[in-house]
Amino acid sequence: MPHRQALILTTGPRSVQEARRWAVRTCEAIERHDLVECAELGVSELVTNAVLHGDPPVRLQLRGTPEHPRIEVYDASTVPPQPGSAAGGIDLDAFDLDAFDSGAAETFDVSTLTAFGRGLDIVARAAVAWGTVVEEDGKTVWFEPAGEFSDDSGAEHQLMAPPSLGEQRTQLGQVAIQVQGIPVRTFAQFQRHYRDLRREIRLLALAHETDYPLSKVLSEHFNALELPLRYGMGREQVDEALEAGEETIDLRLRMAPQVARQIGALIDLLEAADDFSRAERLLTPPRTPEQRAFQIWFLGEFRRQAAGAQPVPWHGSADSRV
Repeated sequence: MPHRQALILTTGPRSVQEARRWAVRTCEAIERHDLVECAELGVSELVTNAVLHGDPPVRLQLRGTPEHPRIEVYDASTVPPQPGSAAGGIDLDAFDLDAFDSGAAETFDVSTLTAFGRGLDIVARAAVAWGTVVEEDGKTVWFEPAGEFSDDSGAEHQLMAPPSLGEQRTQLGQVAIQVQGIPVRTFAQFQRHYRDLRREIRLLALAHETDYPLSKVLSEHFNALELPLRYGMGREQVDEALEAGEETIDLRLRMAPQVARQIGALIDLLEAADDFSRAERLLTPPRTPEQRAFQIWFLGEFRRQAAGAQPVPWHGSADSRV
């Protein structure tokens, strides 16, 4: 089974063609030939929107389960698509997709794609479910391809925006947390892994809670950790170190012991997510041993030091792939 089938797209005229071919290969790889036509239609529209109205990079990715595969199109803009806007409409029977796959794409100006006006209504009618997840660094527009194109208006768009968390307040009785020797790139990869996993679980709970009841439980736990993780993990310090080209960093943080324990509790949540991935055969794979080792150390430092223990520096590889 393929895991995290991904494609980074250029912003040129061939991007739609590449995306459609990727959609076909991806559906065939998970033996869902019945979804190919709608996957092509949905991907064509979403990639066109990302190229014309989003910000690079544009990335395609497969997630979900073999029973409920989900195609995601990410770009760096935080402006969500506008379903029902003046995107126009088109007679699909008159639109020659095969002709566009020919060499004509070589000289095709991507800006003229708007003339086709295929519209987000095409995505809705090609999908069982679809929506947008807006995060701090961009958005992901996703859809689950349908077995056949709908004659009605199709699936309703679902928008998931970042929760309004307010500001973290200073509390009395704070403890000093020192996390020493963090490999900067490893930490940045951990952050991406965490956000991908959080989004994966949330969307599964949103679209298929009945089929995967554990996803709702995990999603609720992720939500409960949102505030302490956003303000307590030293992300800004690590981002600055990454931009400066530093290889390692020592984090010095202050927080209430309860917040540190909450951050440490992510260890247990990630273990449960791994078990869920294995049991439900998710297209998102469990963590590698290297990922797990780094995350247990990093999150364990919050848990240990909240209980009064001294810092223990990271002794693993500085190039751990997480």
